[in-house]
Amino acid sequence: MRFMLYDDGRAKSLIHKDTGQECLDLDHTGKSIFALTEYRPYATELMLTYSAKPRKYYADRVKKVGNKLIVQFEELLYTATIDLNITDYYIGFTLEKLEYTIGKIGVEKRKTEVDEFTLLELPIKKRSDFGEWLNVVWDEDVSVNVLATDPYAKIDAVINGNTCVMYAGMENNIKLTGVGAALIATNTNKLLSCISRLEEDYNLPLGVKSRLRDEYKYSYYEPKGITPENVDEHIAYAKKGGFRQMLLYYEDIFISMGHFTWNNHYLHKMHDLKQVVQKIEEAGIIPGFHIHYNKASKNDPYVTPVPDPRLNLTKIFTLAAPVNKDDSIIIVEESPHECTLEAGRRLLKLGNEIIAYENYTTSSPYQFTGCKRGELGTKIAVAAKGLKFGLLDIDTWPKFIRFDQRTSIQQEVARRVSDIYSEAGFKFVYFDGAEDVHFPYWYNVPKAQLEVYKNLNPTPIFSEGATKSHFSWHIITRGNAFDTFTPQDVKEATDMYQVKAARYMNESFSSMNFGWNDYLAPSDKTTGMQPDMYAYICSRAAAWDCPIGLFGRLDQFKNHPRTEDNLRVMRMWEEVRIAGLMTDEQKHELRNSNQEHFLFKNVDGKYEIIPYQRVQPVTKNSEAIRAFIFRRADKTWVVLWHTHGKELLRIPISKKNIALYDMNVIKNKIHEGSNNYSTILVGNCRYLVFDLPEKEVVKLFANSEIL
Repeated sequence: MRFMLYDDGRAKSLIHKDTGQECLDLDHTGKSIFALTEYRPYATELMLTYSAKPRKYYADRVKKVGNKLIVQFEELLYTATIDLNITDYYIGFTLEKLEYTIGKIGVEKRKTEVDEFTLLELPIKKRSDFGEWLNVVWDEDVSVNVLATDPYAKIDAVINGNTCVMYAGMENNIKLTGVGAALIATNTNKLLSCISRLEEDYNLPLGVKSRLRDEYKYSYYEPKGITPENVDEHIAYAKKGGFRQMLLYYEDIFISMGHFTWNNHYLHKMHDLKQVVQKIEEAGIIPGFHIHYNKASKNDPYVTPVPDPRLNLTKIFTLAAPVNKDDSIIIVEESPHECTLEAGRRLLKLGNEIIAYENYTTSSPYQFTGCKRGELGTKIAVAAKGLKFGLLDIDTWPKFIRFDQRTSIQQEVARRVSDIYSEAGFKFVYFDGAEDVHFPYWYNVPKAQLEVYKNLNPTPIFSEGATKSHFSWHIITRGNAFDTFTPQDVKEATDMYQVKAARYMNESFSSMNFGWNDYLAPSDKTTGMQPDMYAYICSRAAAWDCPIGLFGRLDQFKNHPRTEDNLRVMRMWEEVRIAGLMTDEQKHELRNSNQEHFLFKNVDGKYEIIPYQRVQPVTKNSEAIRAFIFRRADKTWVVLWHTHGKELLRIPISKKNIALYDMNVIKNKIHEGSNNYSTILVGNCRYLVFDLPEKEVVKLFANSEIL
């Protein structure tokens, strides 16, 4: 690329050399790409001139001296020195220092504050795609990317018509100097190579390398209630489903988050966990660790019997009156109107005591009322008037208390997580509850993740996470799984959430997990998860080159009569996706249509992806059979099964005119029949094949009945 500035700091041109394309929107380059922001005017003369609100001051003079830009802001009398790192892959910009000149005229004799610094503000031409997470504008030819070179840079973009204003800057409450960002303009097929070089040069987590690994494509099985006694059963089910990774949830192993106290299933502690992980690896499955990491369970030693002072407080109050041991009302100076009234989240920390409140008043005298003292096993204490105390930062489950990310507690827990991860032998990680940090979220979300990530040994082959910010792109290399949906809603939810998320992630050159998917057996409350449901999830995931995640529940596997069929469906789609057997045309069809598709394995062992439709009704007298119809080889095929058992189905057609096959396309015998009807036993998935048009076959089923 060739990037040119005017000497007043305005962008003049950004040329992609290979194509000769101008990447800037030249109609919107009227301001400098550098700026300072004050949340109100601080210099006396400016304070007396302007309103008390945030004000942005753009640079007015820029010169290049060697590999540095000297940027001046006349109105604020600041000079910024920006270090340039010009390479064949990117241009790096780092704010080296900010210097203030005391004015000769006026009363101001001190350096004024700077709240934010704008390192880059570029009006880029909009293209067909915009990856918000990575902050990249791209099409099939050219990509323009502005990204952070460290966790302290704030990255954003605003699309306005045909312009995408790409921003990189920093906030003084986080860090100003020594913070940087990079500009990339390259062929789209070279973008990841450029980012990879940047990651290496700036010692960032290797997000590109992770995305290019073979294991990045693999789906995982998450065993619920895994113990040293049942690990072999879980492995057997995982292999039947074609899963090459297994994710162990910390709650199956420990009773609390924070100190990770072992539960009773792991009596020999790390010895038992290492044995479980070793068995998983010996089965050819990659083990991963599903953690919460930025908060403490309410039963953890960080909370009880003495709460750690590094737990986060979202509001601070001042006692307007002393608190005695038997008081159920706490009087404060400040209004509590912003405090939560959600159950389980109404907790105050007064010294070393945790107090639950029922309600509060929003007019003076301000009071917390209905207070229950000594909650969560803490000790009731007295407190003097004037004492400062706070509202505990409780998550929305509410099971946890969040950490203060400004303290050392996150690093402390990161080391504890790392010790478990390394000693047990885990290879990848899921950062659950990543949203459970305090403001500013753009910084604290990846900060907490990075504190854990940089301690993990070996480096995770990939990571997933519940929430992500721009810098997380290097850490959370595969997008989050969603929480489970009910069987009756799972297809609609897949389109509504997972497909939408996959499209979003794809624009930032990443995949996401089409999970989590529950495993539920049929009951009097639900049909349970059925083969067509898993087929829909897996087909949509394959369309976007994405894996899935399955919750493995041993009791549900055993109680579901279609477990073998369900796991076969998942295994087949996993084989097709990982082997890259889908054409671009097939992916495009699956991405842009609500049509359901069936994965057919023919007698030659080759896969065919075929559109199919559900047959409704299947019988006159039962809803227990699910059937789907499709055309293949000039015949009408129906794949059908019983949702919760086995029953005889009588179809009004001669057995001479139909054929019955198992899922390996091996012919089966009709149970019984005559010239007027055929009776088949419906249980596991099988095929019925007709020499009739689809409409006539649908009519036959509508007149069929369960015997």
